[in-house]
Amino acid sequence: MAGNGKQPTLVVVQLNGGNDFMNTLVPYGNSLYYDARRTLGIAEDKVLPVNDKVGFNSTTAPLKELYDRGRVAVIQGVGYPNSTRSHFRSMDIWHTCEPNTVATEGWLGKVVRVLDPEKSNPLTAVSIGRGLPRALSAREVPVTSVADLDSYGLMSGFNAVEQRNDALDLFKRIYTPAIGTAAVADYLARTGIDIIRGAEMLKKAPAMYSSKVEYADNPIAKSLRDIARIHLAGLGTRILYAQHGGYDTHANEAPTHPKLMVDLTRAIADFYQDLEDHGAGDNVVMLVFTEFGRRVQDNGSGTDHGAGGGAFLIGNRVKGGLYSQYPSLEPGHLENGDLRHTYDFRGLYSILLEQWMGLDAKPFVGGTYEQLPVISR
Repeated sequence: MAGNGKQPTLVVVQLNGGNDFMNTLVPYGNSLYYDARRTLGIAEDKVLPVNDKVGFNSTTAPLKELYDRGRVAVIQGVGYPNSTRSHFRSMDIWHTCEPNTVATEGWLGKVVRVLDPEKSNPLTAVSIGRGLPRALSAREVPVTSVADLDSYGLMSGFNAVEQRNDALDLFKRIYTPAIGTAAVADYLARTGIDIIRGAEMLKKAPAMYSSKVEYADNPIAKSLRDIARIHLAGLGTRILYAQHGGYDTHANEAPTHPKLMVDLTRAIADFYQDLEDHGAGDNVVMLVFTEFGRRVQDNGSGTDHGAGGGAFLIGNRVKGGLYSQYPSLEPGHLENGDLRHTYDFRGLYSILLEQWMGLDAKPFVGGTYEQLPVISR
């Protein structure tokens, strides 16, 4: 149980495209940063210092406020050995915890199997957005995927089937090149996404919800508002998943990345304010992750695919602070121009599984990895 006696709930926010961690938590105290980021370096007066070495980009002010309240753990240098710069393969590794082989089941899908072995609740895990993230896919594990909670709850049975087919078709088109037609067909045949039953249950969520928080009119804010409504409805949902796109900033990063940071961090702050207003925040921990960081050197307009990024754990039960080591910017310590990872992402998952969800992490992450003392239950 979480601190308020309720079941611990995990919210995952996936940043698609590879967030520029160096311009999120800025190593402003290191001159090598400004040598490498001659075009995109964040000026010192635009940094919200954590210490004399690193600080939050000022565009992430709502997140910095949560950090100052002790509710944000920054996991620096998250990655895995022999990092790939392929979006698809890197995200697939994060989704399946299999860096060396192409797996057919997602780590969270396997978690759902343990949390609901009888498959009694199609809302044990809910994904907000089009398609089903690979992380939630597992054989014969029901997961509900919904693009928009307001329209979803009002759908007729026919429209619910259409949305189910749309989600599964997207899943099929994305994953067939990686794991083959037969494996995808087998998954679609066995997983049994009971989206019509889920729709009937989700109809309750908007009707039960009222809030003084005014979320912004952008995709990530809408997704987190939907997640808040589902959580507050008490439908037995243990895992909630959202995605925020646009982070593949090869060009025009200067105007693009700040807006992404503003939208994301305001939405996170509004989400936690919403939960706090309802006395429902103590059993929620959020993971914010991305598939990889960006190159150390900017390209004059943006940044290319890199490694050694960072992740955030957020919540009332999180022991806030900086964890692991910020990767070195010294040229001799780089790996093909990329930051070297300093902490294995499977240790991050192990923290969530063992310290938060109360599960043995080894079956899900494929071994034993260093855990940082980040969460109190």
